[in-house]
Amino acid sequence: MSIPQSGGGPIEHRNQLAEYLASGCKPRKDWRIGTEHEKFGYCHDSLKPLPYDGPRSIRAMLEGLRDRFGWAPVLEAGQISGLVKDGANVSLEPGGQLELSGAPLETIHQTCDEVNEHLRQVKSVADDLGIGFIGLGAAPIWRHEDMPMMPKGRYRLMTDYMDRVGTHGKQMMYRTCTVQVNLDFGSEADMVQKMRVALALQPVATALFANSPFFEGQPNGHKSWRSRIWRDLDPARTGMLPFVFDDGFGFDAWVDYALDVPMYFVYRDGVYIDALGQSFRDFLEGRLPALPGEVPTLSDWADHLTTIFPEARVKKYIEMRGADGGPWRRLCALPALWVGLMYDQGALDAAWDLAKGWDAETREALRVAASVDGLDARVNGISMHDLARELVAIAETGLKARARPGAGGMLPDETHFLNALSESIETGQTPADELLSRWKGDWQGDLSRIYADYSY
Repeated sequence: MSIPQSGGGPIEHRNQLAEYLASGCKPRKDWRIGTEHEKFGYCHDSLKPLPYDGPRSIRAMLEGLRDRFGWAPVLEAGQISGLVKDGANVSLEPGGQLELSGAPLETIHQTCDEVNEHLRQVKSVADDLGIGFIGLGAAPIWRHEDMPMMPKGRYRLMTDYMDRVGTHGKQMMYRTCTVQVNLDFGSEADMVQKMRVALALQPVATALFANSPFFEGQPNGHKSWRSRIWRDLDPARTGMLPFVFDDGFGFDAWVDYALDVPMYFVYRDGVYIDALGQSFRDFLEGRLPALPGEVPTLSDWADHLTTIFPEARVKKYIEMRGADGGPWRRLCALPALWVGLMYDQGALDAAWDLAKGWDAETREALRVAASVDGLDARVNGISMHDLARELVAIAETGLKARARPGAGGMLPDETHFLNALSESIETGQTPADELLSRWKGDWQGDLSRIYADYSY
């Protein structure tokens, strides 16, 4: 989840909302890559999730990173709730999942170095505390009653609201992890094409990165249970957004959509004010019940945009949101996939050619099938495995065209970061398939073995 936004004065007219999004447009030379990933922390001896307080805790983890590696603390109500350093931040998901939101970087070589350094720092502190971290799409064993709640005001509000609007919201909040990449656009037309590609082809990322076949100690019948959870969370703020494919879609259409997403909160002076279910449209007119007579600021608008959870999301950049959290190689493979598709025009056009003939029903069916069957999914004659093969090949072409060298020039481009995906395509095995094979095989049904074998 995002940390509170800051900056921006009162909103005096509706056009400012679209202008805020449009201000993200950048020339190609300024396009950057922002990679985010979440991971579960647990105690080595008990295999239980980390509490916020105590000698082996999230608080101790954050303080260790602060003291040992020079991160600056982010406080809420006097308690440490995150860290910032060099354009990156570390934040907490509701159940204590530790998230790195990386700095905007020029190449995947740099973003992968950032991931490596972050995981090295985390392991250094965690080893001394007797705790570990693991990358999975969903907590494989823990139940809701096992989970702590981090001391953040927005999470208390959201937890109470989730059961009113869906059946899986608290599962998402407390027991899932993702990896995502944030990418830039050059113009409104560029944003539109990228959003259409991002939404239509997000199920391929879900399939390739599927890594949550267990829940509450048993196989759950899905390769990506995390993706399944998002389908019954809150229909007002999730999904594949058919309107993005309508003629005339642009920044203003996104504003219309976002204005109709019910609010969660307003952040004022370090306090989250309950605005659950209230309307940002009313807020624009000074009629918000939570703050009668007050009009929103651009910071309020930025905060509201962080409470919208479709498969791809527009802010001042585009977020790709369809992948399960996972092992180190896939933390670098996700930005490689989407940068290869999005940052070369030929690749972007080729990706759109794959999907432009699909209707909304086909796109939604691919989303569902990806969560259940991963690369084995088939929809209306479309083979997910074949589609993934084509898409990764297009991404590889795009990365070659970018020709961004790494390792002091020893690597001519970024294509090797796709190797984990190429292996999945060659074998037909996603991380979920590997986990299920281990569970049936050498683990002999003992799911606790996942922690020793798959932790960072």
